[in-house]
Amino acid sequence: MRIELAIEPGDPQRPNEDYASVALPASGQGGVLVLLDGVTPPEGDVGCVHTVPWFTARLGGAMLELSGSHPDMTLTEALAAAIARTADAHRSTCDLSHARTPQATVVAARWSGHAVEHLVLSDSVLLLERTDGSVRPVLDPRLDELPPAVRAQRDAVRALPRGSAERAAAGREYGRAVEALRNAEGGFFTAAADPAVAARAVTGSTPRAGIRSLTALTDGAGRWVEVFRAGSWADCAALVAEQGPQALIDRVRAAEAADPDCAAYPRGKGRDDAAVVFVAP
Repeated sequence: MRIELAIEPGDPQRPNEDYASVALPASGQGGVLVLLDGVTPPEGDVGCVHTVPWFTARLGGAMLELSGSHPDMTLTEALAAAIARTADAHRSTCDLSHARTPQATVVAARWSGHAVEHLVLSDSVLLLERTDGSVRPVLDPRLDELPPAVRAQRDAVRALPRGSAERAAAGREYGRAVEALRNAEGGFFTAAADPAVAARAVTGSTPRAGIRSLTALTDGAGRWVEVFRAGSWADCAALVAEQGPQALIDRVRAAEAADPDCAAYPRGKGRDDAAVVFVAP
C-alpha cells in the first residue's frame, strides 16, 4: 500500500483551513481517507467564537474515527454523526443557526477487500483511477450550477477593474446572492451544523478489484484542472501518482504566481489553501 499527503496554506501568514488524514485499522484490512476544505468566512460576525481550523480539525477527526472504526455505518451516516458531534462541541457557546457558522466541504473514501466507498460534498474532488488506467472524477456539481442570474453577477464582477470601488460593491452583492443559496434548496450544500446535510452528498461504491488508486483534492489543488486548465483529471491523477502530491501543489503555486492579479485566470483567491491525499490501496 502507498499513501502520500501534502497540504500547504495559500497564505503563510494565515492558518491553513484544509484538513487531510488517512487511517488504517489494526487488522490491516482496508482503510479510510478524509479531506476537508474549510470555508473562509467574510469579515464580520459569524456567530461562532471558534476558528475555521478548529472546526475542520474537529469535524475531520470525528469523520475519520467514525468511518474507520464503525464499518457498519455508511459514510453518509458517519458524516451526519460527525456533524452532530462537532455541533455539540460548541453549541453552548456559539450561534449554530448563523448562516456563516464554520463549515467545510468533505471528501471521504473507505476501502475494504471487496469495495471502495466514496462521499463528496461541495467542491472538493475525488479521483478514482481504475485498473484499466481510466480516471473517474467524483464531483458535486451544485456549486457550478448556480442560477443563471447569479452566474451573470459573477461574470459582471470579473469584468470590472480589480481594486475598483465598483468591483468591490458588485462583489459584495454577488457574495450575498451566493450566500442565499448556501445550504438551501436549489443551491449547494456544505457540512456545517445540520446533520441532515450529509444526505445531500454524492455517494457510491466501486468493486475493490477495479480500483488502482484514489486521489482526493481540495479545490485549491484542483484548480490546476478547473481554473488553470493545465490538464485533465486523468492528467492530474497521473501527475500525483508519478511525482507525488507536492508536485501538483507546486505546479498550482507556479500558475498562481504567473497570474498574481487573477487577470488571465479569474478566481476568488489569488492563492488558496491546497491539500492532496493519494492512496494506492
